[in-house]
Amino acid sequence: MGGLVVRTGPGVVWKQVQAVGWGLGLIIILGGFSQLIKTWSWRKAFRGDISRLSWSRTLGSQLISDAAGQLGVAGKLLGEGLRVSLASSTVPVASAISACAIDGGLHTLTAAGITVSGIAGTLLIAPLSGVWRTYASLLSVVLLALVILASVAVARRWPLMGNAARAIGRLPLLHKWVSGEQPTIDSAEHNLLTFHQEAPAAFWASLSLNALWHTLAILEVFLILRFMGAKIEVIGALVLEGLTKMINLVGAVNPGNLGTYEAGNMLIAKMFGVTGTAGLTLALCRRARSLFWAGIGVLCFIVMKRADWTKQSRDEAESDSGAAQV
Repeated sequence: MGGLVVRTGPGVVWKQVQAVGWGLGLIIILGGFSQLIKTWSWRKAFRGDISRLSWSRTLGSQLISDAAGQLGVAGKLLGEGLRVSLASSTVPVASAISACAIDGGLHTLTAAGITVSGIAGTLLIAPLSGVWRTYASLLSVVLLALVILASVAVARRWPLMGNAARAIGRLPLLHKWVSGEQPTIDSAEHNLLTFHQEAPAAFWASLSLNALWHTLAILEVFLILRFMGAKIEVIGALVLEGLTKMINLVGAVNPGNLGTYEAGNMLIAKMFGVTGTAGLTLALCRRARSLFWAGIGVLCFIVMKRADWTKQSRDEAESDSGAAQV
């Protein structure tokens, strides 16, 4: 990332950042709304009573999960584990797992829709060579096939996670652990597969909220480029965001997607008549927004863990006091 800034020219990049100016604050605020929407969609995915799971705790858990997700694939897995762990103190573990799976699945589904739309828009308006058009068309077909496969699996209630766990459980070293977790896995998968039928209102609400999250990401791209004076239309921002999601997928193996994300934005921007410097600045502004809310997530983790430890110590002290009186 630093190499790209040096190669482009720090002075040139700084001028573009200055052009964004106070707009960066607006982007950070917009990022906060996105976190609220993501939290809301996650809460909609829970089955059963969640009255004991406060909005503040779910928002904090979402910010913590998102902060961990900045570290790449491993970070995203860690982040989902933290979401489950922090929520399971007030709701059943199976409910927390299924809610994360449902929310994650709907988020991926809507992201795939944006990506396919971005690729389709690229085929229509971008001056691509024959080879690149072929690659883009093949990628669109693959993504559509995966979406259809996932939809069929849910519609027919294929217990893919449960069967995979049972297969892993046949390994001698993992048999005891998997056997103990199998009921939780089966319960969580049952909630996932029956969610759209047993709670259709919550399903459509969660799906709509995830779609709104992606819409705000498109708006973010549009606003940043407009602040820099780039002549970009909403359809162009949609295409840019769709292709950026593809870059994120390719760069997922790279911790933090450092460098890959910035270079990808420069290439995508050039395809649509926007300068590479503007593409780099776009990536840096979005990176700054991510880091700001990741920092808030780290603070939430410290505060929530300290509160949990204090509560645990108080409960243990009360338990010891009660035992002493008896």
